[in-house]
Amino acid sequence: MTIKDTAEEWEVRATQTPFVGNKTSVRTDDVVMPDGSVVHRDYQVHPGSVAVLALDDLGRVLVIRQYRHPVRHKLWEIPAGLLDIPGENPLHAAQRELYEEAHVKAEDWRVLTDVFTTPGGCDEAVRIFLARDLSEAEGQRFEVEDEEADMELSRVPVDELVRGVLTGELHNNCLVVGVLSLIAAQHGDGLDALRPAEAPWPARPFEA
Repeated sequence: MTIKDTAEEWEVRATQTPFVGNKTSVRTDDVVMPDGSVVHRDYQVHPGSVAVLALDDLGRVLVIRQYRHPVRHKLWEIPAGLLDIPGENPLHAAQRELYEEAHVKAEDWRVLTDVFTTPGGCDEAVRIFLARDLSEAEGQRFEVEDEEADMELSRVPVDELVRGVLTGELHNNCLVVGVLSLIAAQHGDGLDALRPAEAPWPARPFEA
């Protein structure tokens, strides 16, 4: 038996969009179940995101601390952002987010993992990149605003982040998945065996 997620789409009899926001919306589908019954499914429609686990030469991960209003927490996270442009190349978006949030560039990029963050209630897909060979970006820093104006930036050893994840002190989805995937890759075939940065992403097809 092959353990692998597969694309599948059940019949939708009707659909409505009761809410449209600035970046996301809420959709209601009438979905036909295997027994022929029809049920309502409400979910958030999301453009998709990218995140960057930036690993420096000392084995530290670049993290930011940012206020997240829905959960009323300041969370330690890895740089991340929305795929604002339909069909946007996720690598280019990740490079932009690393520059804007940390004023850092990287020479070596790999795909660390792809995830659906909350597939029971949202169609958000996130591609998490591994970025290495880091250096300070050129030019002026990107001018941040709103919650990002209060961000803190740090570089934290991987082992310390793993401890924080396993003790329940760190909660951000992309940080948790990224850090544990990094450890798994290091103890598996190695970081150089990860998928190339331009690897296909069926959940969010893009132009090379």
